[in-house]
Parts: sequence; C-alpha cells; structure tokens
Amino acid sequence: MDISKLIEDRSAADVITCEVNDLVRDTIAVLAGKRIGALPVMKAGSLAGIFSERDVIYRMAEEGSACLDKRVGEVMTAPAITVDAGAKVDDALAMMTRRRIRHLPVVDQGHMCGFISIGDLVKSRMDEVELEAEAMRNYIQTA
Repeated sequence: MDISKLIEDRSAADVITCEVNDLVRDTIAVLAGKRIGALPVMKAGSLAGIFSERDVIYRMAEEGSACLDKRVGEVMTAPAITVDAGAKVDDALAMMTRRRIRHLPVVDQGHMCGFISIGDLVKSRMDEVELEAEAMRNYIQTA
C-alpha cells in the first residue's frame, strides 16, 4: 500500500503544526495536551523541521530548564526526514527503523500533505496481514 492511500481520508489542514518562532514551553504544552509525540515545524508555510519529545529531552539534559524559553527553531530537528506520498508503507517502515525515528511528514511535490507515525504504519501493515490471512482461510475452506 502507498502512503497516499493511508492518508487519503485525512486533510493536510488538520495536521497540528507549530512555527519556528513558537516558544518551546508552549509547544510542549501542545504535545502534552494533544497526547502526541511530535509536530512538524513550519516557516512561512513550508516545512522547516520536526519538534519531538526527544528534542526536549536532549536539550533539557544539556541546558536544563533554560531551553524552555528558546524558540522551537533553535531546538528542532532539521532538516526533517520526509517520505513521499507515493512511497510504500513497507519502505517507510524500513526507513523509520533504520533512521530510528517515529514520525514522518508526508510530502507531495515538495509540499507537506500529511504527517504519519510509526503506529499508523504498523496498524496499516497489520490490517493488510489480517486481510491476507482471511483470504487464505476463505480459499482453504472453499478448496
């Protein structure tokens, strides 16, 4: 399955984002309030990076609470690792495993059109396996 199929029922406008000039403390509140682990970071309407729980943890370890008053653009991971909307789910899973990341902005012709997590991909893959198993059971029963 392609990533585009996975996100076809989602609107890019519904992706929760933050801006490079947002304060880290305010963005942490968004992560906690929405119970999510990462946000795409935007600058003038374009993807500038990703801000994740890990960015906070690494900065807290280095700088302590002083990092909370910094701008997201100072602590985000940039450039963002992205996945093309036409990529296969298995390829995206492999890349996430290899790069040790849990979130990917989905891009189509250079513009962000979605945001997926490793959980989205695992669920998609599990659904595929379940359908294949059901088809196999039906085939065996009718043979």
